[in-house]
Amino acid sequence: MTRVSWHIGDLLKVTTAYLKKKGIESPRLTAEVLLAHVLGVDRVTLYLQFERPLTEDELSGYRNLVSRRVRREPLQYITGVQEFWSMDFQVDPRVLVPRPETELLVEQALARAGEREPEKGGPCRLLDVGTGSGILAVCLAKALSGWEVWATDISPDALEVARLNAEKHGFGDQIRLRQGDLFQPFKSEEILFHMIVSNPPYVAEEEYGSLPPEVQGYEPRIALAAGKEGMDFITRILHGAPDFLVPGGWLLVEMAPGQTEQAMKIAEGTGFYGEINRVRDYSGRHRVVCAKRLSENSLLGDRES
Repeated sequence: MTRVSWHIGDLLKVTTAYLKKKGIESPRLTAEVLLAHVLGVDRVTLYLQFERPLTEDELSGYRNLVSRRVRREPLQYITGVQEFWSMDFQVDPRVLVPRPETELLVEQALARAGEREPEKGGPCRLLDVGTGSGILAVCLAKALSGWEVWATDISPDALEVARLNAEKHGFGDQIRLRQGDLFQPFKSEEILFHMIVSNPPYVAEEEYGSLPPEVQGYEPRIALAAGKEGMDFITRILHGAPDFLVPGGWLLVEMAPGQTEQAMKIAEGTGFYGEINRVRDYSGRHRVVCAKRLSENSLLGDRES
């Protein structure tokens, strides 16, 4: 009996139908990304080689990856890569898969960084709280070459991924990583930041069970769940950041759209912020809350009045 030889074009067609039947999102794209990964080429090359036959080893490797995706393992964990801000980042189950909406946080940080005058006493400093894979720290280090960039995370495993990504993109020396809970690594240091950014856990415990199986089954819960209403870390960051911001420094926090109004009220209630606003993402939903640290003179005036 003659053994059937699979060609790229036919295999993609059959795999797409199979993934669609299994309820996998974007089945054609998934089939292409996995095959390109196995063959070590880009997706364009697949289209240029539709008639190319696959070896038994290539076919076996591809079947294995397709099986993992059908079990709802995130595509990014299978390939080990996620694109963000036009750069490729290493990701694995130690960290969350970066989401496109987080690019808004980068945009807003850069816009506010551009408002600052050069510091006479040294470079400006930026802190990424809960850095995870390090995407915010790396993207901002790339754009703000004159700034010191710091990043914290409670997970040593996440910090290892962040370190690998910082080194991969050439910012291993510029980005300073510290392990600890939120601002804890700086409690005993006299250091203030000109900007603090954070994409903290903000999934409500009551909503965790409704997350997609890719998220519940594979992404680290510690980087997602944030207590009742998902506000635990957001609240702590809003209350804690003023102690680590220079007067006029900005705090920018990503969160779920339904949390932004409550976050603004919390920020206002601290008495430490002047400008407080929220920014919509490209789908028109509020996504980032921005709060500017009041000057010491403003705080004294408020206390006297």
